[in-house]
Amino acid sequence: MNDLFYVNECSSTNDEITHFLLYNSSDFTGLYTFSQTNGRGQYGNRWIFTSEKNLAYTLAVRSSVFHYSDFLFNYYTAICTRQYIANLTHHKVEIKWPNDIILNRKKIAGILIEKKNIHSQPYFIIGIGINILQETFDEISNAGSILTQTGEKFNLKSFAENFHQFLIEKLENIPSEGDILNQLNSSLFRKNIISVFELNNTRQNGIIRNADENGKIWIELESGLQSFSLKEIKLLY
Repeated sequence: MNDLFYVNECSSTNDEITHFLLYNSSDFTGLYTFSQTNGRGQYGNRWIFTSEKNLAYTLAVRSSVFHYSDFLFNYYTAICTRQYIANLTHHKVEIKWPNDIILNRKKIAGILIEKKNIHSQPYFIIGIGINILQETFDEISNAGSILTQTGEKFNLKSFAENFHQFLIEKLENIPSEGDILNQLNSSLFRKNIISVFELNNTRQNGIIRNADENGKIWIELESGLQSFSLKEIKLLY
């Protein structure tokens, strides 16, 4: 079973979803809005949101649904989001490690996953912000939307409802660990391309080789092949 709810406005769908889980026995419970006032991104960053232009969506997934590591759950969520947008737009969509969604070198979606016990039940709380119709991004030079990158306009409500169903279908048919890693690495942004990274406040060239099952990214730097965890290195693009 699954349910999808809509609210006119909220501070954060990841926080608001808890109110919809009290009497809900579904494995998948979704919540979305087009007006989020205080969205959260990775590492405590804010997700800048323009009302009635973009989608803020949260899916609460009972943790018993997914039997692999949290790293692979993070990857698989990004894989599914990438695939939905690619199928819809017929454009090349990539994943910037670990789970940003990139279209034409612009970040169009971000994902924040939290693990919470809600009403004594363990959940993955998947928060996904997708820029759909926004046309200007004055504060963030590497941000974009589906509209700015493809010229296509999509109905927000239909986009949200179809995305919800697509994501649940994917979570009901989870591939093997190896398949998840292969899908991630086949769509990895800047893979096998010389890129600029910031490491210990110093810029240097490197080449992304792959992401692994432990949530690390392997980059070939001038000093050799090294692995990095979240926040240890920054890709500049």
